Amino acid sequence: MSDPLSVMQDGRPLRITFGREDGGVSDGMAARMSAVLMRAHETSDAVLLTAAGPDFCTGRVREASGPPSPEAYSRRLEYDGVFGSYTAIRNAEVPVVAAIEGRAMGYGTAVAALCDVSFASDTARFNIPEIEHNVMPTMVMSALAGRVSRNAALWMAYSAAFIDAQRALAYGIVSQVVPAAALQDEVEQFCRVLLGRPRPAILGLKEYLRVAPRMDDQAATDYARSLHSMVNSAAAMKRPAH
Repeated sequence: MSDPLSVMQDGRPLRITFGREDGGVSDGMAARMSAVLMRAHETSDAVLLTAAGPDFCTGRVREASGPPSPEAYSRRLEYDGVFGSYTAIRNAEVPVVAAIEGRAMGYGTAVAALCDVSFASDTARFNIPEIEHNVMPTMVMSALAGRVSRNAALWMAYSAAFIDAQRALAYGIVSQVVPAAALQDEVEQFCRVLLGRPRPAILGLKEYLRVAPRMDDQAATDYARSLHSMVNSAAAMKRPAH
């Protein structure tokens, strides 16, 4: 695990791997991932996010030396790496797919929920532990808002208890739960299916679901009509004649 954040172009997919030995994700790693995600469409049709160790992510690791600033306004800058990575996952033009094994704690739970498709091993566990450390978990909650029900998110935040992968699926944190031994094969098979779709459709689906939920019903319908016409007229959407 020499590289805390490995980035590898593997043909059409881009692979990002968390690699800290303690399983955490530092502010610098989050900021670097943001920069990679915002340019991923230039070289890739999808991003696959994994971890090198037994745990997907054991939480955010603060990098700043010394205690946090006593001034709240100046302290806000310290959190930009994390908040920026949430924005980057949402706004990346290509889909971000996660493969989750072991523990996904705090930041790990947030990332799992934010990714466009998340596969979890049936032995994976998820929690929001911040309140046990006298930290208000609003960073994680900002990622879960709109993805996880209010009751589920608050239960996780107040209790700090781990949930299993099946409950994470029920809560909307992950898309699929698969046997641990089959996780990598299932993820690779899905990526092959995804990359077999026309690129305009891959990009258009993510664009619509990124923007439409913030619109009123009429605007969302009008946007769908426009995007439908634009994407379906693309040359890549045309089936070759037989």
